[in-house]
Amino acid sequence: MGIKKHRSFLLILLCSTAGVIVGGTASWAESSQCLQAKVLTNQCLIQDPIVKTLEGMATGMIAGVGAGAGAAWNARRPSK
Repeated sequence: MGIKKHRSFLLILLCSTAGVIVGGTASWAESSQCLQAKVLTNQCLIQDPIVKTLEGMATGMIAGVGAGAGAAWNARRPSK
């Protein structure tokens, strides 16, 4: 049971982790920027920054899993 056998799983795990980090950071930055704007919108005042960050993390995880699965599938295909 070497690393070769679990390479696809490891690739998906790493991509989803990167997606969680990038998605959470982007959502946190967006909510911070929204609260520092000169004109505050109703949506900015209503939405909790923590919830927005969690939503961004979930979206990033889904995107990361999709990217990792696509990369793993592409790596397993025989080259022509």
